[in-house]
Amino acid sequence: MHGHGKRGSLTIVGTGIQVNVQTTPEALAAIEQAEKVLYLVANRPTGYWIGRLNSTAESLEHFYEPGKNRFVAYQAIVDRILMYVHQELRVCVVFYGHPGVFVYPSHEAIRRARDAGFRARMLPGISAEDCLFADLSVDAGISGHQSFEATDFLVYRRRFDPHSALILWQVGAIGNLTHQPRYEPRGLDLLLEVLQPYYPLEHEVVIYEAAEYPIAEPRIERLSLSGIVGAHMTPVSTLYVPPRAAPSPDPAMLKRLGIA
Repeated sequence: MHGHGKRGSLTIVGTGIQVNVQTTPEALAAIEQAEKVLYLVANRPTGYWIGRLNSTAESLEHFYEPGKNRFVAYQAIVDRILMYVHQELRVCVVFYGHPGVFVYPSHEAIRRARDAGFRARMLPGISAEDCLFADLSVDAGISGHQSFEATDFLVYRRRFDPHSALILWQVGAIGNLTHQPRYEPRGLDLLLEVLQPYYPLEHEVVIYEAAEYPIAEPRIERLSLSGIVGAHMTPVSTLYVPPRAAPSPDPAMLKRLGIA
């Protein structure tokens, strides 16, 4: 059993995408009951809100400096989290969205805390993908779906099935390994080059950005695949590529399953 005899603990939570309306009661309780709260979130109002829930709240934002390698920042963040855990405090760290999706420090902090004998857990949160399924009325269970970070998708030539939905994250920040206040989108021509053999150029795709605030609307821009190169992209833009026509079933497998 982890944490035997050691008082400190680590709980990592997410705010959801729309803050406070998408924060689970479980995550809310963890923030309020912690002896030390650290946070890394997308906007200032979220930081103020966390500070009102718990007066010990401390931002981790200053670990990001323009031009600094993200991985260096991640290590510094993990060190700061562990410093408080080792002081035997009940620590709660708050990230934007789902704390386990595209958040290296959360997984690493939990691993290191457990290795040191402390209790550590992550609570699920509402992610941008959850919002996408709702806003675009996509049932991810029907065609199946594949989800990749856009730079990773290109660099590792990820294999995918065009008959299933394809979700590409961070299409506005392709090839960026450092933290920048502003990104100049690039690599969209390369993305088109990779997708073109699998889809017709007029195949309708969607640029999607989840709404950050309850009063805001999500960005849902439908365009042809060929239109992505000149399209307006931001670091939070996601490209949703709907499946091509349904694939043909395998007659032999239908027979073996007793369906045909």
